[in-house]
Amino acid sequence: MSVKIRLQRHGKKGKPFFHIVAADARSPRDGKYIERIGSYNPNTNPATIDLDNTKALSWLQNGAQPTDTARAILSYRGVLYRLHLQKGVIKGVMTQEQADAKWAAWNSEKENKIQSKRDGLLTEKQSAKAEALKHERAINEARLKAITEAAAAAEVVEVEVAEEAPAAEETPAVEEAPVAEAPAAEAPAESAGE
Repeated sequence: MSVKIRLQRHGKKGKPFFHIVAADARSPRDGKYIERIGSYNPNTNPATIDLDNTKALSWLQNGAQPTDTARAILSYRGVLYRLHLQKGVIKGVMTQEQADAKWAAWNSEKENKIQSKRDGLLTEKQSAKAEALKHERAINEARLKAITEAAAAAEVVEVEVAEEAPAAEETPAVEEAPVAEAPAAEAPAESAGE
């Protein structure tokens, strides 16, 4: 039986999430598998890879063939480098301690690179947020300035109208004579008497 290390798709449409599995090469992509050795989430930046390195290494040593994407993930996590070092130990080129020291140095350097990328993305996000806040403040200050200028212009118009209003009040007003109303009771009596 030919064993492959490959990805098994999960998640919803547009948001994939993968399990890294060791499966028979003849089984369907999302079908039955022999062992789950990790997960891969490409939706995060940087991508989240949770991998059991010892299980992956043992499957590779037993002859499992990774697919192209699984090979890239195993290389990224250092499993293929560790396999290379183990082959050197088997051939007698180096001791197990030397191989472990080389792998530990490579792994710490890789973790530092990943952490620096995360830090860089975080500072970039914070600087973009600060820039957006600065731009928003500038827009708000421009709006406030326009509103105060409009209010000042309206106040000037009110002052001019108020200055013109007393001049109009100074002209003598014609008093109206009171209108005398005829008593209502007398009018019907006159018409009845005629």
